[in-house]
Amino acid sequence: MSLHLTRLFVALLLRPRPARKERGDVPGWVLITVMTAGLVVAIWTLAGDQLATMLRNALSSVANK
Repeated sequence: MSLHLTRLFVALLLRPRPARKERGDVPGWVLITVMTAGLVVAIWTLAGDQLATMLRNALSSVANK
């Protein structure tokens, strides 16, 4: 019995596996990541001072309560 299981195990390990045709949408995720980073930089550049002021006001209002 153990010889049969060993043969089966070896046969499963050595069998040829089909090549994966679909590896996911890597270029799409890279594009989304780059575009998101670009939007963050653009918003930070245009409204960085206003965002910092809003954050300070929000934190000070929470700290005063």
